[in-house]
Amino acid sequence: MTPELAAEARTLIAGARVLALGVLVESQPHVGFLPYALGEDAATLLVHASKLARHARGLLPGAEFSALIHEPDRGEGDPLQLPRVILQGRVVPLARDTGVYHEARARYLARLPTAEITFRLGDFALFALHVESGRYVAGFAQAVDLRAADLRGG
Repeated sequence: MTPELAAEARTLIAGARVLALGVLVESQPHVGFLPYALGEDAATLLVHASKLARHARGLLPGAEFSALIHEPDRGEGDPLQLPRVILQGRVVPLARDTGVYHEARARYLARLPTAEITFRLGDFALFALHVESGRYVAGFAQAVDLRAADLRGG
């Protein structure tokens, strides 16, 4: 992973606002679509999900996840050329009334202010997705493995 490609991956993650989240629910794969904010860096993604949503049942402490973030498809050119990042890691539910929760909530609302209303609903919970590894695809035949350190800038 070159510093330039790592910077491209961080820029893509920082610039997008939604991800496709893959989790296991009752031993079956399930994909959800969620807005996200960054934690302290691009190696931690914050999602706020309703416990009523099927994908939220896979957001258990220590559960594995996979996430896909990509540039928008504008209907031009080859869609396989769209830069994208595929991330794997572990889920950490954030307990309410903790400093970590309040900091994450502030980060989430700074990025997605229209989500304020969902923080008033009792069925929503905040989760940190801690990235352990991944893959950055800059385009056709331009794929490299990622480590969490690459997303932290280190």
